[in-house]
Amino acid sequence: MTEVVTKPSNWNVPNALTTLRILLVPVFGWALLHDGGDSTTWRWIAFAIFAVAMITDKIDGDLARKYNLVTDFGKIADPIADKAITGMALIGLSITGDVWWWVTIIVLLREWSVTLLRLSVLKKVVMPAAQSGKIKTALQALALGLLLMPLPHGDAHGGAFDNLGIVGEGVFYLGQAALAGAVVMTLWSGYEFYREVWRQRAALKS
Repeated sequence: MTEVVTKPSNWNVPNALTTLRILLVPVFGWALLHDGGDSTTWRWIAFAIFAVAMITDKIDGDLARKYNLVTDFGKIADPIADKAITGMALIGLSITGDVWWWVTIIVLLREWSVTLLRLSVLKKVVMPAAQSGKIKTALQALALGLLLMPLPHGDAHGGAFDNLGIVGEGVFYLGQAALAGAVVMTLWSGYEFYREVWRQRAALKS
């Protein structure tokens, strides 16, 4: 007797959290760029929204795997939500002058090209989650989170070098160091991804 496999409903908590992250993207962008990104209050709100997005990303993935709630909607919407919030953070921080534009362009080109390839060409190819990709994601989240904090750093923020200014300087440069690591891992994990795609497609043709 053949066992009937019931697909989980799209109406579940992980998908609700994914949808919430997508809806938060424009709110996050508005908060980050309010008053040109110079509003301390709104920058903290933007940081809080970004932190919520990163935490719920972890939670919804764990819930979906633990309770077998992985759906086609989740497979498509989850990476879109991740790339949307990360992309908005990079673009917003480039507008405020905290991240170089070339960094944003390189990261976004890699992220969206890989995401679109996963969602289109790779329906018959199984891509295991690489450790380099996990490290890349963690470094990106750390870097962007630190750079979103509206702590004083450098002449562009009044040249404040009191206690708070010193802390701000440390946080800013730690964020920049994490971002440099994230860029390296973004490129490396992208290389590993395309290498695996090429290998699997060659295996399918043989």
